[in-house]
Amino acid sequence: MTITDSNRRLNAPVAPADPSRGTLRPLGLGEVRITGGFWSRMQSVNVTGTLPHISHWLEREGWLPNFDLAAAGTLTSDNRRGREFSDSEVYKYLEAVAWQLGRDDDPHLEKQFRDTVTRLAAAQEPDGYLNTNFGRPTQDPRWSDLAWGHELYCAGHLFQAAVARIRTRPGSDDGLIEIAVRFADLICEVFGADGIQSVCGHAEVETALVELGRATGDNRYIEQARLFIERRGTGTLPDIEWGRSYYQDDMPIRQAEVMRGHAVRANYLASGAADVATETGDTQLLGALTTQWDNTVARRTYVTGGQGSHHQDEAFGDDFELPPDRAYSETCAAIASVQFSWRMLLATGGNRYGDLIERTLFNVVATSPSADGTAFYYANTLHRRTPGEAADPDTVSPRAEASLRAPWFEVSCCPPNVARTLASLDAYIATADADGVQIHQFAPASITTLLDNGEEVALAIETDYPRSGSVNVRVMRDATEEWTLRLRVPSWAGGAQLTVNGSAEDVGPGYARVRRRFTAGDTITLDLPMTPRFTSPDARIDAVRGSVAVERGPVVYALESNDLPTGWRDVSDVVVDSSTPPQDIGDRVVVRAARRVDPAEPWPYGEHDSGAFGDESSVALIPYHEWAERGPSSMRIWIPSR
Repeated sequence: MTITDSNRRLNAPVAPADPSRGTLRPLGLGEVRITGGFWSRMQSVNVTGTLPHISHWLEREGWLPNFDLAAAGTLTSDNRRGREFSDSEVYKYLEAVAWQLGRDDDPHLEKQFRDTVTRLAAAQEPDGYLNTNFGRPTQDPRWSDLAWGHELYCAGHLFQAAVARIRTRPGSDDGLIEIAVRFADLICEVFGADGIQSVCGHAEVETALVELGRATGDNRYIEQARLFIERRGTGTLPDIEWGRSYYQDDMPIRQAEVMRGHAVRANYLASGAADVATETGDTQLLGALTTQWDNTVARRTYVTGGQGSHHQDEAFGDDFELPPDRAYSETCAAIASVQFSWRMLLATGGNRYGDLIERTLFNVVATSPSADGTAFYYANTLHRRTPGEAADPDTVSPRAEASLRAPWFEVSCCPPNVARTLASLDAYIATADADGVQIHQFAPASITTLLDNGEEVALAIETDYPRSGSVNVRVMRDATEEWTLRLRVPSWAGGAQLTVNGSAEDVGPGYARVRRRFTAGDTITLDLPMTPRFTSPDARIDAVRGSVAVERGPVVYALESNDLPTGWRDVSDVVVDSSTPPQDIGDRVVVRAARRVDPAEPWPYGEHDSGAFGDESSVALIPYHEWAERGPSSMRIWIPSR
């Protein structure tokens, strides 16, 4: 099957999500281009550092050569390498490359993409099945372990790679879309209304099937995604030590009031359910997802935007169970959270979804990769008590045990997930509707699009955000009719100011709105207050009661042991003076702090004075996403206050 421009919806965005209905329409690659600043630097590192790094490790660890063995008929359970889901990392890598090729032509990357697809095609079986872990002599049969086998999960990432290729290179003859469609057809046959009445233990295929249906115009895939969503929570998967809530099979998604279980699975499931709700017009399902999002953000989300406080099952904890030193806050959970929030933003237009996306991007997604893009955090703790050991750059690390960023993991889902997110990030900047254009994330960028009435819009965004809170939007084209420009004002930005052609007014959190018949040269400036601020936790979060965090704009700051005054032993000794506001000095934020003095008593309980303090000093904090770039250190975000 070949997808051409004539098959695609008018104004279809070159973007990861392309709903056929909803409040807002995403503006994709080709309409939005990040041109500089924080995210442009990360995208450049993604191309020069991360993508070749991933390619190297996929080859070295045998995860891509598994497909070669399958094609040769020599793959067995003994010589296959990697975990049961290692196929998915190849597919996420392909998706990242596809999005990057949608941003910039690169003959070398194009050749790598095509060569990889050729190896996949050779391994695909005659009926369309493609998985290196099942179905061959000495391997378990197909679909024999839906709870843990990740067959449908892997298929979902294959479909998303194909969707990225369809949208960035429609009509491409590399063969990836044919591979995906053949496998999707088989899944619809095997798991359709009269087929296997079960689901995958790791949700992901649902959102992928919807996007494949959107991209190809085949509604069978959307219907199959709907079936999977409706089956979830009916007890089709076996009970386990952590309960069926681990894979969200404990109750139907319409009945759940908060997200629970494995945080990545929960967010992928919610993303797929949001896609299904949007495509089918299911307002009841969308309402249930709204409730879950609201309650999860209010009770089960870290100040960084990270989610998941349990290490053993990579799961959400109970309400307000958010210990900083035991935070799992998996990078992939953050990426899945961004995907869920983006779909809710498109469906409803709510600004709070953009707020969480911004927080999560700056404080989890940006924290995971090293400055050179060749080492990563799998889990993102908020409090490191002791300096760790630098990871061997040539050794695979246990996923959550890496005390510093590591080059590769036994479960290496995070590196290619970061890569595909950064490669497609332009598509999360802005949207449009019948009334105009909305800007949700701030970065230097160019925006060109066509409104529903045929009006051509061209904008240039200039900003040093988040270093500066000034976001300047210049109109590059005369309008023939009035239209509305809206800019998101974050919830933390009380006292923001909007200036239109020199005329200023105060604006509150939500969206600043400018409606007029724009002319080329019009200038709209949103000034967001970037004074550092103390943030206090909800008193029900026991683990950080009596502590404060420091934020500046959307960025959470951390105290790192590298910056302690001489003679101060560790970040655990520091108590901040919350009566003295944090100060913005250069590229650091400085707080007034004291060093706690150890009590003389050998027993840590009783009536003795636990509030004895020694030296006082100004102490510098760094953006959390920069921590551990200077070598092993201890670190904390929440600091006890007095």
